[in-house]
Amino acid sequence: MIKIAVLGYGTVGSGVVHVLETNKELIAKRVGDSIEVSRVLDLRDFEGDPIQSKITHNYDDILDDDEIKIVVEVMGGVEPAYTFVKQALLKGKHVCTSNKALVADKGSELLKIAKDKNINFLFEASVGGGIPIIRPLHTSLTAEEITDIKGILNGTTNYMLTKMADEGADYDVVLKDAQAKGYAEADPTADVEGYDACRKIAILTSLATGSFVDYNDINTEGITKITKTDMDYAAMLGGVIKLIGATHKEGDKIYTYVSPVMFNKEHPLAGVSDVFNAIFVKGNMLGDAMFYGQGAGKDATASAVVSDIIDEARNLNSNLGYTWDETKLNLADVDTMASSYFVRVKGDVKDAVKSAFAGVKLIDSVVDGETAFLTGEITGSELKSKTASFDVINIVKTEL
Repeated sequence: MIKIAVLGYGTVGSGVVHVLETNKELIAKRVGDSIEVSRVLDLRDFEGDPIQSKITHNYDDILDDDEIKIVVEVMGGVEPAYTFVKQALLKGKHVCTSNKALVADKGSELLKIAKDKNINFLFEASVGGGIPIIRPLHTSLTAEEITDIKGILNGTTNYMLTKMADEGADYDVVLKDAQAKGYAEADPTADVEGYDACRKIAILTSLATGSFVDYNDINTEGITKITKTDMDYAAMLGGVIKLIGATHKEGDKIYTYVSPVMFNKEHPLAGVSDVFNAIFVKGNMLGDAMFYGQGAGKDATASAVVSDIIDEARNLNSNLGYTWDETKLNLADVDTMASSYFVRVKGDVKDAVKSAFAGVKLIDSVVDGETAFLTGEITGSELKSKTASFDVINIVKTEL
């Protein structure tokens, strides 16, 4: 019997216990041994729940128990999760987590400790919820030079943008709806400003490149500037707007960013709706592959956590090689990357736009008093320079 402890008995933690209990016999068969939840750390008590007999409020009860081999961290946030996880690893206990904030901020250090101790620190559920993406990047795609990662990495914003596109609803309306349904927090900043997606693309890029990517270096723009009018233009152009976390390799330069992107409806990511996530990966030999599924939710995320528990249970005496260099990767300035853009400016200034932008495509305005157009390939720096003399309403990257 392999004993484990779960840190946090919230949505994901209770889901992990549920998956382990529901699929107990299947998991034991695949591991070659049974797995037992020995302790659960939480500040609360759960009277009436069978888990109460395993609840502890003292982390030392887990840390000092040599029979506990695997610690599952599903508390969220950097502290006290970081302190608890580091202590567990230093004690020689395997750790798996769903905590993207922890992995993005402290992953390099924790992976090194795990390697030095010949144990594992795994984090499949930290990106994409139940979508398998961390393991494929580490195993199935190791023969590839990954040239592009592009993903819908946040279910809340994808739900909101889907509602805006399908129902013609305003941003404020869909935000309140997402909060009412429990998709968005009372303070939705992490989702709508792109910070959640930023940490996730940092993790994927670190794994794909083998070097630490600091999420603080990633140019990040959320969806707060996207309006119903932008959605109307997108529909008129045969497109849809999605919030994307992306990494693009061009020669020896690596560009990483989070921003809204207007896709042609034929693009694989364009059809990803509601709270679903999808991650598009391009390898220099493989070409294109896409991973799609539930990006959040109790059972989906818990399933990904349990997959890590199983991997660690099968490899109690070996390190699986998940790592990236602690030296920070220097990301290229996204303003030097060429992209196409959808631009809206105030006033009927078509002649001035044609004069400023070579190869510009003017668009019939869906509202009075503005000019809308599509640029050709242009760097961010050039775009800023050329739009400086206009009264800009909004700018969105395009892949139409």
